[in-house]
Amino acid sequence: MTRIEQRFAQLAKDGRKAFVAYIMAGDPDAATTAEILAGLPEAGVDIIELGMPFTDPMADGPTIQTAGQRALAGGASVSGTLSMLREFRKTDDTTPVVLMGYYNPIYAREGGVERFLTDAVEAGVDGLIVVDLPPEEDAELCIPAREAGLNFIRLATPTTDDERLPAVVANTSGFVYYVSVTGITGGPAANADEVAPEVARIRQAAGLPVVVGFGISTPEAAENVARVADGCVVGSAIVKQIGEGKPVPEVLDFVRSLAEGAHRG
Repeated sequence: MTRIEQRFAQLAKDGRKAFVAYIMAGDPDAATTAEILAGLPEAGVDIIELGMPFTDPMADGPTIQTAGQRALAGGASVSGTLSMLREFRKTDDTTPVVLMGYYNPIYAREGGVERFLTDAVEAGVDGLIVVDLPPEEDAELCIPAREAGLNFIRLATPTTDDERLPAVVANTSGFVYYVSVTGITGGPAANADEVAPEVARIRQAAGLPVVVGFGISTPEAAENVARVADGCVVGSAIVKQIGEGKPVPEVLDFVRSLAEGAHRG
């Protein structure tokens, strides 16, 4: 079992839902990211999503786009992100970490997919979310990643109908990430009543936990969504705190409040 699978198994045993937190690697600088990264598990985060900065993040709203620009301006890169994770693994070998990003930085990196997967496994990555690779391109990265021992986590959306869903979940592992709104990160608030039947439909098709993201920015929203799903993801609301220059302890206190909300769910 991967760390992700182990974590969901333990959460199910404990009767708890997962709280997943997203931060952008290198925002506003590597040292700050490393400090926040180290503090997330103690703040109640069950799974960490670590964003790989990219110039053209098509699924992301202004908050995360700007975070990526800050990170890139400071010299962030895929290699730097992996180095950051190596340091994290020196003190934490249990918290699952998922890299979330886009295919171009992986494809264009020296050594391409093969070297990226080798380096990712060595650095302690557990899973990948690469939002611009559809199922038709599974041979590019999804299948090699699974063969390397990584979970490849696919996104399902409100427009993923019953005809499309089997292709979306076919090679997915770890969990399915359900995008609760039609749009980009940091958009309208998620509606738990609308999310619930979609989660049930996707869970039945995939046989995997379903975690809901996009449109969750408060402890109350995290609690409501977690109640109808296997967990929830918060990204833009956390990244906004970082972008506003809040001290790391304050950012982690905010994360803790979100985690407590999700765990109440």
